[in-house]
Amino acid sequence: MSDSVSEPPYDRVWNFSAGPSTLPVTVLEEVQRDLLNYKGHGMSVLEMSHRSKIYGQIISEAEATLRHVLSVPDNYSIIFLQGGGTGEFAATYLNLFASTAVREKQRKLGRQLSCDYLVTGSWSKGGLKEVQRLGGKPNVVLNGVVSAESGDVVYNSLPPVSEWKLGKPEETAFVYYCENETIHGVETPSDLVVDAVDPSVPIICDMSSNMLSRPVDIKRFGAIVAGAQKNMGPAGVTIAIVRKDLLERDDDPEAIRNLPSVLDWLYFERAGSMPHTPPTFSIYVCGLVFKWVEKQGIEALHELREARSNLVYGEIDAHPEFFRGGVDTRYRSAMNIVFNLPTPELEAKFIAEAAEHNMVQLKGHRSLGGIRISLYNAVPLDGAKKFVAFMKQFYTQNHQ
Repeated sequence: MSDSVSEPPYDRVWNFSAGPSTLPVTVLEEVQRDLLNYKGHGMSVLEMSHRSKIYGQIISEAEATLRHVLSVPDNYSIIFLQGGGTGEFAATYLNLFASTAVREKQRKLGRQLSCDYLVTGSWSKGGLKEVQRLGGKPNVVLNGVVSAESGDVVYNSLPPVSEWKLGKPEETAFVYYCENETIHGVETPSDLVVDAVDPSVPIICDMSSNMLSRPVDIKRFGAIVAGAQKNMGPAGVTIAIVRKDLLERDDDPEAIRNLPSVLDWLYFERAGSMPHTPPTFSIYVCGLVFKWVEKQGIEALHELREARSNLVYGEIDAHPEFFRGGVDTRYRSAMNIVFNLPTPELEAKFIAEAAEHNMVQLKGHRSLGGIRISLYNAVPLDGAKKFVAFMKQFYTQNHQ
């Protein structure tokens, strides 16, 4: 296998984990430099009070940088939360139904509003199950596609928009979808959804795994939620970007009776994301990643994401009988590429030999098996080149 690509510094591996995932080396270097004594203040951020002036500057700067790189409009709040994407399954439903806009719409209708869910894989299915558990009235707009071979529902494509079962706008509280399904390797183009939905209905999007990988037209969404541990920083912090009118509430205590404070967007927003001790260190590292993204440029990162994924998909497409992708080419994820080999034994061999070449975290999700390579922002193009070179070698040595 060619060794023409640059290897990671500090004897690091090529980490293709689906999350928590690799971070920019320059960010890790800055964290290391300041770990014992942050900017001459005599203590680590790990030890710092979240009420201190120093930390107030850290979190304010993190928010301002994210607002700048994503061009977040002034009528949207950026909130740092906890609980991950799973917590936001519940938070989305509970906060929207506590909002004045949804409550007034429901009073006008005279019955419970429905919630539209686009189920494109495991994570959006999790969101659907949570709203069912909480007593919501979900409307399944789509649920994968039916396999022509088995007749089973599979998550490797989307039906045409003409077959979507969107609810009537006057009967719908919100539309929810997960833009990138890390397990199934399906990425739904945002324009496909926002163009199909009536503009009076807020769209709530889980962007946990493709946030900051390309420009986003924030104003077309009611809220965007994302766990940080893919493209934005370490695990422990979740970010919500919420249109401010969806945070407005009346004085009726019934509006928030079933909304725990820990999931309450408005409770956090009013307290500057710090009604209690936040995940201080995770937010600090996120802020450094935001600055790294700002320096790289969001358009450049978009070009990089396409270049990386095109390299890998090109090799899959060159030998489809061996590298068995299976995801509809229109909806293949640029972040998480999944494929199978002809036998489980070959897959185990592939993973073991890749590790010998300094490439790790390639085992597919336990629910699907196979191979999964995750190509988040901090993976340089050389990482994809190294992987493709290994694919070529493995194919040569193992195909029949």
